Amino acid sequence: MTITTFGRALGLSAALGLAAAAPALAEWQPDRPINIIVPWSAGGSTDQVTRVVAPILEEALGTPIVVVNQPGASGSIGTKAALDAPRDGYTWTANAIANNATYAVTGLVEDTSIDDYRIYLHVANVPVVSVNADAPYQDFGELLAAMKEEGTVTVGTAGVNSSGGMALAALNEAAEGGLGARMVTYDGGNPAVLAAAAGEVMATTQLAVEQTEMIKAGQIRPLAVLSDKALSVEGLDPIPPITEWLPDMHIAPDYFGVFIPVGAPDEVYETVDKVWQEHVMTSEALKSYATERGADFNPSFGEDARERAMPVVIAEACSRVTRGEAVMDPSEIGIDCSGMD
Repeated sequence: MTITTFGRALGLSAALGLAAAAPALAEWQPDRPINIIVPWSAGGSTDQVTRVVAPILEEALGTPIVVVNQPGASGSIGTKAALDAPRDGYTWTANAIANNATYAVTGLVEDTSIDDYRIYLHVANVPVVSVNADAPYQDFGELLAAMKEEGTVTVGTAGVNSSGGMALAALNEAAEGGLGARMVTYDGGNPAVLAAAAGEVMATTQLAVEQTEMIKAGQIRPLAVLSDKALSVEGLDPIPPITEWLPDMHIAPDYFGVFIPVGAPDEVYETVDKVWQEHVMTSEALKSYATERGADFNPSFGEDARERAMPVVIAEACSRVTRGEAVMDPSEIGIDCSGMD
């Protein structure tokens, strides 16, 4: 059905008083629920924002959007499930794009790259270094000194491939002489933050959006944001940038989104493109989430999204090589590390 023909049909439906039963937009008319696989546990950064975006998509597409949590192996189990599902447009996934684009580099998901997806980004997230409220460290400089001592500081993350794990690895690379902090892994960002609040670990490097509730409740204390500018979160004092202590640290925005595996009918992507532009990119609910949680509202899709994502994708893939975590050369999936030397 052409767009013109559909427009006439929709106009006729409205005239008959049936418009409310039709999808709000587009050529593709889903006839059953769409599953978005979140490859992390409930309450973490990916889960949070996906549950804000899902109702927007649901209303625009006229079909239920089901968020399915399928955690494990640093997000790779749920990601592989989405890639292995029929390519009919009814199974999507959600994550930080750097994860999906670099799983092959670490061998967690074989034979995959950023080009396996149509990309729909919504927010950029930033990790925050926070400590238990009773920790003695008053600023990041004091914590950094302690982290350089072997085994003195334990840091809760959602695993080596999570945003918190990659943030800790980046700190280790940026700190002269490296760090002796010990990472303790959990099934998701939310459990890692709760562990820091409970004193089970001394600190966490998970994303701001996963920490804000515990920070506002006085259970953890933020010391620095992994950014070159202070982070402003509604109701909190600005969190100072990590570059106050590590001025040469490389910073790249950590973009999150939902991704539809390639191979579905073209009308699926054309429809979701339009929905993303007209509904997600103008969403007040998503803007409010970003403001309240400390995320950067910055939606995009398609080639524009791919271009925005590549700096963090390249940084993460090439860091895997530097840290000895890569099982394949990033160049095999089109990532050039020569400029990262």
